[in-house]
Amino acid sequence: MENSKNITINAYLKPSCGWSRGVRAVFTKYSLPYNDINIIGDPEAYSEMVRKSGQRLSPCVEIDGVMLADVSGEEVENYLISRGHVVPIESKDSTPLDRGCQDGEPVEMGSWGMNKSS
Repeated sequence: MENSKNITINAYLKPSCGWSRGVRAVFTKYSLPYNDINIIGDPEAYSEMVRKSGQRLSPCVEIDGVMLADVSGEEVENYLISRGHVVPIESKDSTPLDRGCQDGEPVEMGSWGMNKSS
């Protein structure tokens, strides 16, 4: 089975956070096209993520209409495998799939994000 390229993926990510890097690494590993939606620089994108996921934490990944909220790259990969979208492969990329934000990386949203209601 080849990797499924006919799925629609919207990934609500931060530009530089361990969790977001892990999610991107999974899509790169399997050569899956996805929409990388920057929730830090775009208040409307953040609001959309909160509305669709029902919570404020990221990353959130929507795959064919199914929202995976507050997930790691490892969880996204497991979901893709369990649904038959990809077949497990090894990767030469050493990006951790399950690492949180490090010191100096944004953990919380700006005041526009923290004060919005769901």
